[in-house]
Amino acid sequence: MSSGSAPAQTPALQAQPVAQADHRRGEAVLQQAAQFEHQVTGVTVSERGRIFVNFPRWTEDSPVSVAELMKDGSLRPYPNEQWNAWRNVRRDELDPADHWVCVQSVVADGRGSVWVVDPAAPAVDGIVPGGPKLVRIDLASDRVAQVIRFGQDIAIPGSYLNDVRFSTDGRHAFLTDAGQRGALVVVELSSGRARRVLDGQPSTQPEKGVVVRTDGRPLRYPDGRPVLFAADSIALSTDGAWLYWKPLTGTTLYRIQTAALTGRGLAGADVSGQVQPYGRVGPTDGLWIARRTDRDSEILFLSSIEDNAIKARNLAQGPGGSLRTVVQDPRLRWPDTFSQGPDGSLYVTTSRIQDSAFFNRDAPLALPTQLWRLPRPRD
Repeated sequence: MSSGSAPAQTPALQAQPVAQADHRRGEAVLQQAAQFEHQVTGVTVSERGRIFVNFPRWTEDSPVSVAELMKDGSLRPYPNEQWNAWRNVRRDELDPADHWVCVQSVVADGRGSVWVVDPAAPAVDGIVPGGPKLVRIDLASDRVAQVIRFGQDIAIPGSYLNDVRFSTDGRHAFLTDAGQRGALVVVELSSGRARRVLDGQPSTQPEKGVVVRTDGRPLRYPDGRPVLFAADSIALSTDGAWLYWKPLTGTTLYRIQTAALTGRGLAGADVSGQVQPYGRVGPTDGLWIARRTDRDSEILFLSSIEDNAIKARNLAQGPGGSLRTVVQDPRLRWPDTFSQGPDGSLYVTTSRIQDSAFFNRDAPLALPTQLWRLPRPRD
């Protein structure tokens, strides 16, 4: 289906009308870009301004996994209906290798493609064999151009591949694994060769003593268990030299030179000695790095899930750099994933994880969520 084809209009795939709202606190104006009938996590904006979102199968058998948000607010299954045909109840009928099973993130690479991370673990409760994959879709043709499948050496039992960034030369991908044993994954894109690095190393594991709080209370499952999510947040410096990440259940930001990952790391060597703690930022989900327009420095935007906020830090200030609040609003319930449009606008999803059936017995299985836009947040 080409980008000019008519979008699907089924009610399950219809986003709600756009509304605009003022911020509650901070320095940016928060605008609602779309509202969805299902739980969204990922968003990405291509170099030409096309917007894509994804809906994981966490508490419901979602009718769509990956979609393009059209200008009229409708959602077009992407790249087509066939890739979106998987349903948990049909798992014995469909091949998980060429269907979206449980998509966690979508990322445009700025080189004419959008990539999809499918950890293939519905309800975060075990991997569907043959399902974990990283898929490249060519934006010019809207067709799948490459599928990198991950075996049990990469998508180990209990893993949950989370998010991805791409080297500036387009040769490598870096993923986080937020599952039972955290790690980073380095992928050579031309061959599909992949390696788990920092596997089980402290920087990729939930941080001891950290309790994630939402609405002022510890976030716990109905049986009282705490939230323990491993390596989740990830960002790449604008020059591609440094990869930043952190466990969601953690307060410490870490970084490593990408050359160590694509060199010794991909070769199987231990690179834990090159990990650098880079200050404390609190529990976060999404990270995004943008270069300042007026000087040679970078700004790290982060989703502050405990206080419904987006915060920022000047990375040039080093590990001791202070955080500032860009916007704080009660509607930013679990700000999740960032992407930046060609006009400089920053987009962020709110996945409302604390409101989901994972933690709230009375929650609807289909959880309404939103996409928000910050027009050119101040550097």
